[in-house]
Amino acid sequence: MTAHPAPSEFEARTNATFEALMWALSRPGLTRDLPAPGQAGIVEALLDRECNVHCADPDLARIAAATGAALVTQEQADHLFLDMLPGADALRQIALGSDLYPETGATLVCNARLGQGAALRISGPGCNGAVDVKVAGLPDGFWQMRARLMRYPMGFELFLVAGAQVLGVPRSSQVEVI
Repeated sequence: MTAHPAPSEFEARTNATFEALMWALSRPGLTRDLPAPGQAGIVEALLDRECNVHCADPDLARIAAATGAALVTQEQADHLFLDMLPGADALRQIALGSDLYPETGATLVCNARLGQGAALRISGPGCNGAVDVKVAGLPDGFWQMRARLMRYPMGFELFLVAGAQVLGVPRSSQVEVI
């Protein structure tokens, strides 16, 4: 019989958060419950000292700094945590990677209201056909600007957070406003 150390409460929570994020990204358009509401748990689960991060919220920036991640400008960040995007044009500042290094595209985490607002149809890998969702709280033109910027494999991963729920939209997904 082998003995395994019991995970601490922090480890269990960050592991559950990471699992929820990966599940949400692998099943675009389907929500997943997070162990705790808000973006702080996502910061703890995703960031380490090899990450460059931009946080709009100073309290969240302090949590990010505690992970060892470097606090940088939005243009330099590989992880962005934003309450709200100031406008769809803000997406132009997000790292999209390159054909040779698509993994250098950023991960954007922002707040949204799920189940209300614009009706969207998400399709692509991970979707069984297409998934219809409603999302509010993003700037006008967000989805159109995202479509103009994305050129797979280049692009950015997107997590929309509403309380203790997360919805993932990977760079490989097509999003149509319906």
